[in-house]
Amino acid sequence: MLDINCKANYTKGDELLKTRIAELRKVHKLSQEELANAVGVIRQTITFSEVEKYMASLHLAYKIARYFKLNIEEVF
Repeated sequence: MLDINCKANYTKGDELLKTRIAELRKVHKLSQEELANAVGVIRQTITFSEVEKYMASLHLAYKIARYFKLNIEEVF
């Protein structure tokens, strides 16, 4: 199940939106596979989101943020 939208380069004004997924994973000592399993997607979804090739859907963003006990804005 690949839960991503094929849209890259989301911006806020002139600034490219960045994700903190990789940073949060490292702090919590999680592999991409472990996070993917926890939020119900395949590992490649996490990989693409981390390298900002694709932006996660709102539903997936909520699941990732909830997993780390953060608001979506704190992750994306």
